[in-house]
Amino acid sequence: MKIIHVVRNTVVIATFAAAAAMVSGCGGVSEAQYQELKNLRAEVSSLEKEANQLKEERSRLEREIAEKNAKLQQCQKDKEQTQANLDKLPK
Repeated sequence: MKIIHVVRNTVVIATFAAAAAMVSGCGGVSEAQYQELKNLRAEVSSLEKEANQLKEERSRLEREIAEKNAKLQQCQKDKEQTQANLDKLPK
């Protein structure tokens, strides 16, 4: 039990030490870095918008394909029924 307590305390102290080292090493964000971040965010936004547009287009195309397939099936059904009616006619 005591070993677990010692290990836990050591991990907590090491975590705080690492965090303090990282924070003290940061000198802040330069204007160039801020501008690069801003540009990257704009690019991500643009790409997300494009991806959403492509998803919408894909959905639209899939609906069109489904409609055309339904029409084809109906045409096939009508053709079969017409052929059956023609076969019933006396020759």
